[in-house]
Amino acid sequence: VTQICGEHMMVANATGCSSIYGGTFPTIPYCTSKNGRGPSWANSLFEDNAEYGMGFRLAVDNNRALLRQNVAKLLELGTTADLTAALNKAVEICVTNELGDEAVAAQNAVQFLLPTALAEASADVAPVLRKLIELQDYFIDKAVWIFGGDGWAYDIGYGGVDHVVASGKNVNILVLDTEVYSNTGGQASKATPIGAVAKFATNGMRSGKKNLGFMCMSYGNVYVACISMGANRMQTQKAIQEAINYDGPSIIMAYSPCIAHGIDMMKTQTIAKNAVECGYWPLYRFNPAAEEGKQFTWEAKEPKGDFQAFIRNERRYTTLLKTAPDEAEELFQLAEADAKKRWNFMQKIGEIM
Repeated sequence: VTQICGEHMMVANATGCSSIYGGTFPTIPYCTSKNGRGPSWANSLFEDNAEYGMGFRLAVDNNRALLRQNVAKLLELGTTADLTAALNKAVEICVTNELGDEAVAAQNAVQFLLPTALAEASADVAPVLRKLIELQDYFIDKAVWIFGGDGWAYDIGYGGVDHVVASGKNVNILVLDTEVYSNTGGQASKATPIGAVAKFATNGMRSGKKNLGFMCMSYGNVYVACISMGANRMQTQKAIQEAINYDGPSIIMAYSPCIAHGIDMMKTQTIAKNAVECGYWPLYRFNPAAEEGKQFTWEAKEPKGDFQAFIRNERRYTTLLKTAPDEAEELFQLAEADAKKRWNFMQKIGEIM
């Protein structure tokens, strides 16, 4: 995500593994370019991170509107021919929300001319120029992202997530789905599937996983994707790029192998691939901006892996043989049946959307 968005990115990160591993020196993904520019990142709580990220979007929109007002005011007051041309070009790109190299060049052209114009400005023009310098980074729109795990998105922060996706605002949400509260000790969440053992579900989860993707899709104007980087890197990249380009709310659920699963963490990408190949984790994209009839794209192949072998390779499932030995085998079969039911349901979404 940081590679795709670069310095245009703003991140609101819910407390959890993504904030601890993503925001702790010395190894972090939020790097700067040779010019010292990069993503801006801030951390908030489980219960208010979605609202916190929504505040980013509202602030950006307000600053961009204020910037356009001051550009119009300066052009009305009059300035140099070079700055006038540069401002008109920058505003043209500002309206289209373009994030490419041409937009960066247009913004840089304005930023280069503003200090000289301020030095030579009259008393009535100088305040307007100072305000433009203050807001000059907002000619180009920001890619606002909200990061968090399933404990946040499915549970404690779900009300906020629902509020954001229902708002229609151009906000992107990335859910790093480990199917358990990882950072706080491994408690069961609404994303924990049937049969998995977690705190508060020591005898195995008995209810099915919340279908967050379908719930968000039901609004009709929310971009939704389900990804697994180990299974399909191109699909992962395409989903992120489409979410950024979509002018509205987007949410991406990313399968995230976790130490709480009781796995070899050296093999996370292989495990993420196996999750898709055995029918445990689906791959799809729903793009409301696409042509009618082509909005939903199913991207997982028919399962060829062994579902039972997959879950029995993880301690979160095999622990059930100790905590509920009389019911373990039945729950394993229920887990497979529920996954197959969800898989078939999502695969057929395109026929009804």
